[in-house]
Amino acid sequence: MALKTFNINESVYKSYSKHCKKNGVSMSKQVENFLIGEIEKITNVDSKEDIDIKRIEKASEKFDKSIEHPLKKYC
Repeated sequence: MALKTFNINESVYKSYSKHCKKNGVSMSKQVENFLIGEIEKITNVDSKEDIDIKRIEKASEKFDKSIEHPLKKYC
């Protein structure tokens, strides 16, 4: 795992950090999942529908492990 630095507006960071702490989510995991979604969009995917199907499949694989929080895949 590599540690990278991002330049983020301080007020945006503080606001989102507060949200993450309040809801028990990992900001870095959310950024990682966002980047994965963007990579899916720019690689050889036939359509938006294919992307949505892949996301649903990934979510359903993880859902059984995260019953306590249905959006845990973003954590």
